[in-house]
Amino acid sequence: MAEDTNLPQDDNLSADPSHVAGELPEEPNAPDLGTPEGLDGGAPKAEGSKTDAELAELKDKYLRLAAEFDNYKRRTTKERADLFKTANQELMVALLPVLDDFERARNATATADADAVRESIDIIQGKLNKTLQQKGLTPMNAKGGDFDADLHEAITQIPAPSDDLKGKIVDEVEKGYYLGDKVIRHAKVVLGQ
Repeated sequence: MAEDTNLPQDDNLSADPSHVAGELPEEPNAPDLGTPEGLDGGAPKAEGSKTDAELAELKDKYLRLAAEFDNYKRRTTKERADLFKTANQELMVALLPVLDDFERARNATATADADAVRESIDIIQGKLNKTLQQKGLTPMNAKGGDFDADLHEAITQIPAPSDDLKGKIVDEVEKGYYLGDKVIRHAKVVLGQ
């Protein structure tokens, strides 16, 4: 832009831009907004420090969570080991009276007749069955039923004594048992041909 030389020069006017076109003088504490860098200069630093704080907080949370998980694993491993050591304790305590009854029956039947021995054995077996059933043990009833490979183990096959037992279980050599709904011992059976 060309300078107009026809304008009178005023000594009070200086190169101060605040006197030009109605601009007000700057306040002493006002931020420098004159450059685009001044506008953006504070934002990246504040945003960066906010991101760093969030990152530090997430790292702290992660470390705490990892430590909690390690403690949980140690605690559950210890509890599991303790459980395995004492898992049968309840069953053993329940069976001790049956063991005592066997010992008393053995001592009492040393000089007794066969009927007394048979009666004492029947009483003890009934007590043992009742105790085991209270703990969830259930016997299988396989004799006369259909063969199921998931429940039975066929030992041998014999000619069926009657036509209705062909392909069915004729005899049970060893009883099978459930503990709850799970088969803990398969029944050993003889099949009819």
